Amino acid sequence: MTRPSRPARVVAAALAAGALLATAACAGGSAGSGAAAVSPAAERSPASPSPTAALTGAGAQAALITPADIEDNWQLATDAATWRNTMLVGKVDVAGFLTAKADAGDCQRLLDGLYSDSLLGRAPGASALRGFTSDTARMLYQVGDYGADSLNATLTWLKSLPEKCSQFTATGKNGDKRTIQVVSWQVPNVGDARAALTVTVQGTSDGQPVTYVTDVAMLRIGASGAAVTNGALDAVDHDSTTLAVRNGAQRLKDVLAGKTPAPMPSQFD
Repeated sequence: MTRPSRPARVVAAALAAGALLATAACAGGSAGSGAAAVSPAAERSPASPSPTAALTGAGAQAALITPADIEDNWQLATDAATWRNTMLVGKVDVAGFLTAKADAGDCQRLLDGLYSDSLLGRAPGASALRGFTSDTARMLYQVGDYGADSLNATLTWLKSLPEKCSQFTATGKNGDKRTIQVVSWQVPNVGDARAALTVTVQGTSDGQPVTYVTDVAMLRIGASGAAVTNGALDAVDHDSTTLAVRNGAQRLKDVLAGKTPAPMPSQFD
């Protein structure tokens, strides 16, 4: 797999701009950051349970992707629950929405959700997350029992953003301006429903121009959902996002069917 090239200045910027990829202090361990556990209860489940079976805590852990599922040089992170990207902090310029000011609220929700890793909302049932790092990139994978209606509403909203928020500006805490662009991209045809975006944020960090690009992909299987956010400086590895969606969907499907997910990625044509 060919990864986007990263000039030396990009890597240097990533190492120097601590505020750009700021990680909050980690208190204790991060849920879901270790190796996925297989639920003994899942092994005792009937061979053909309902495809909309409720996700258990152990099942959510088992449904998390692994480094093998996204290949390349991705490594497990131990502090994923504390990740916060300051480039995503900003107040949307409502005045820029001349004829559809209500859309500004959707764009603000997008920025806030990306910053807090809460685009799927709060899961009333079981949930888990896992993070990965590679070069200047970070990927967060989340899975949980959010409810089919809630997930469908979120997916419908996500699909509307390339039109509502195709390009807008936001002001950071220090008064610096950011330009944000949102486009859709073709997510693999897996699960019961799905949606995907690429969000590009252009601004400054420590007085230097910075471009941060993030893939956002979500899918639903029954009442359970999964979300992938994969972001990096200048360019994002779409292939890794695609693998996370494909293999993550298969793992979640297996767990909901009472099976143990395969230890290596599933093969797709």
